[in-house]
Amino acid sequence: MYQSLDEIGLPAAAHVATVEETTVPEYLQRHYWWAYVHPKAVQFFDRLWLINLILFGNYHRLRDAVLDEFDGAPFGKVLQVACAYGDLSIKLAKRAAACNGELDVVDVLPIQLKNLKWKLPQRAPVRLLRMDSTHLNLPDRHYDSVLLYLLLHELPEAERARTLAEACRVLKPGGRLLIVDYDLPSGWNPLRYLLYPFLAVLEPFVPSLWRRGVASLLPPGMTFRHDRFFGGLYQIIVATRGD
Repeated sequence: MYQSLDEIGLPAAAHVATVEETTVPEYLQRHYWWAYVHPKAVQFFDRLWLINLILFGNYHRLRDAVLDEFDGAPFGKVLQVACAYGDLSIKLAKRAAACNGELDVVDVLPIQLKNLKWKLPQRAPVRLLRMDSTHLNLPDRHYDSVLLYLLLHELPEAERARTLAEACRVLKPGGRLLIVDYDLPSGWNPLRYLLYPFLAVLEPFVPSLWRRGVASLLPPGMTFRHDRFFGGLYQIIVATRGD
């Protein structure tokens, strides 16, 4: 039985979907109960050293690549779609506070929102909203930046496409969509061959992301920069909405 926002002590906020409207997706229950849904999973995985180990020592590099995108530019209104283990959201909240910005974080799991709530600084300009990434109950053209951090590889293809469509819908004209995720490693990278059977079991939707890629799912009219890390295993795409 999943708790409501009030029951887990999250702040009330506009545009919050109710528990009845927001159910936990079947694919999340089936494939990722061990990583995100079970209470002991949060206690186990939300450790910087472990996250860095899972990412082959690249956590800080990927996190800082996101933070660098906000250097020298107004923070504005930022949406992070899905909570993320580690301290990325904490550092984004501090940037928002220092720049008079606002950060909204959405997630479909109350346990993830509750975990993030206790990590955030007091009086941080952050709203925690329970909703599914494929049906964001948020206004059109509302955010200056939308962040998808290591999320898309955990979604089936249909949900991945809908999540990207929703992220673009709530983005202002001229706003930026930041995507950090796995990419197909270069042919010379041994991880391209060693990781495939491992990911096919624990991350069953990575192969489809490798086959199709992320850039092909972006709507027409978006310009983007595509950087790759660690022999192409990880990528960051910074796409700008043109209209």
